[in-house]
Amino acid sequence: MQIIDGKKIASEIKLEIANEVREIISKGQRAPCLAAILAGNDPASETYVNSKAKDCSEVGFTSKIYRFDEQVTENELINKIKEINADDNIDGLIVQLPLPEHISESNILLAVDYKKDVDGFHPQNAGRLMLGLPTYVSATPCGIVELFARYNIETSGKNCVVIGRSNIVGRPVANLLSQRTTPGDCTVTICHSRTKKLKEICANADIIIAALGVAEFLQADMVKDGAVVIDVGITRTKKQNGKYKLTGDVKFDEVAPKCSYITPVPGGVGPMTRIALLKNTLKAAKKEIYK
Repeated sequence: MQIIDGKKIASEIKLEIANEVREIISKGQRAPCLAAILAGNDPASETYVNSKAKDCSEVGFTSKIYRFDEQVTENELINKIKEINADDNIDGLIVQLPLPEHISESNILLAVDYKKDVDGFHPQNAGRLMLGLPTYVSATPCGIVELFARYNIETSGKNCVVIGRSNIVGRPVANLLSQRTTPGDCTVTICHSRTKKLKEICANADIIIAALGVAEFLQADMVKDGAVVIDVGITRTKKQNGKYKLTGDVKFDEVAPKCSYITPVPGGVGPMTRIALLKNTLKAAKKEIYK
């Protein structure tokens, strides 16, 4: 059993990006720039946005954070998005979710210029992903596929089960792994809350990607010997001493001994999600996707 060290791989990719940014600047060009919009007072969102700004600084990007209080109107956010869309000195824009309840998430995400949509949420980019065209792949699926590539994990012809059907993780990662690429060429089954005989389906899988957000959902009797398990979930659970710990969708201590490869929580997929955003921003700055 080998633990997939997402933190280590993310650090390696950061160095690669930083070297490329230095080369860009040495040619007299400006550094890539990522903008983030944060609406409301969600502590987790604040922490996440600040960590993205720190990541940008570490690789030589510039970053801008636009903060709005809980009472911000939808029009105010859309006007700010339009302003950023028109700013040629900003390459990528992310809108931190969740948004305040009175604001339409779909309206806000549609307002983002798809050429700056480094989260990969705009229908233009999601559609290009479905067609196998170059695009900004949403961060978590991008990070997962990168882990397969960096660890040389064989995916061709493998049976892959994705537990979870969200538009942010489940559906796009299933699409990526079914494409005629490397990593890819999997036979993919998407499972969800209405799936029957889920245990049997998982037990026949060569690769399992658990992305449903239920702590320790995937247990040992659902995993065959030698399987590759990717744990996307992250839940704060309270211990008996009153402190909190981060728990994934996989019951790690029981499942890990059966696996050929497994990601831990924390330190597995999480760092790769953050690094994928940097990769997309670099692509935006270099006009790799949209000339």
